[in-house]
Amino acid sequence: MSGTTLREIDEMWQDEYFPPAEDPEPVGGQRVTRFQGYLDQVDWTDEGHVSRAVRVFEVALRFLFKIPDNPHWDPSNNIQRIRKLLARDGYELTTNGRIVGSPTIVVTDRLLSNLKDPLVIQDHLSRIATAIERDDPAQVIGSAKELVESTAKVVLRETGHDFTENTKLPDLVRRAQEALSVHPGGAPGNLDNSEIVKKILGASVTITNGIAELRNRGFGTGHGPGTARNGLGPRHARLAVNAVRLWCEFMLDTLSDERAPWRKAER
Repeated sequence: MSGTTLREIDEMWQDEYFPPAEDPEPVGGQRVTRFQGYLDQVDWTDEGHVSRAVRVFEVALRFLFKIPDNPHWDPSNNIQRIRKLLARDGYELTTNGRIVGSPTIVVTDRLLSNLKDPLVIQDHLSRIATAIERDDPAQVIGSAKELVESTAKVVLRETGHDFTENTKLPDLVRRAQEALSVHPGGAPGNLDNSEIVKKILGASVTITNGIAELRNRGFGTGHGPGTARNGLGPRHARLAVNAVRLWCEFMLDTLSDERAPWRKAER
């Protein structure tokens, strides 16, 4: 922000509907402190806030993509560093200065706030986020399998169903879906048991089993492989995260929905 005026900083944030900021304790020069004041207003759990903040960042980074009067000006190192930092959170800085992508969010805070004890889910989410940042796909796959397992156990516990710690993952998944009346084998009677939704639910069960098998074959942490994990890369980590998101979010969403079929069955 050293080459930006205070008025320009105010404009780039207020153009995205952020209110005027009060400067916090100095964190550098006057301009850096003003920018930090706006950053402190961003609710990083709100997708709308994050989207608008990203557009501010695009404006703030425009100077890196302008042709300067100084022939010795070379912003390539700065651009490379920013790209690396943004990539950790699932974003890409394009060659024309656009920031595209989205953060890696497996389960939203809204769903966790409805749980009696969300800590076990939060622990897995934290481990997944750290593994993604460290470019550790084996840990992501192992933690993704554990997230499905814990989600099933949370559903069973909060709906008053017993289970043992030795229950295998496919049985946990089946029993959790039965507890919420969303198992593909359920009797017709509502949208969740319609043929089209059953197809999607059946596919989601196949996905959870696939993640468990991928992990059990040594591509995820939890079992010591006899050989190196050849071919495993970040794209497999993203595959695992996106796969478990489908099932876990739907299950926790159904658990918190007051109008879900399982609520009627419970009553």
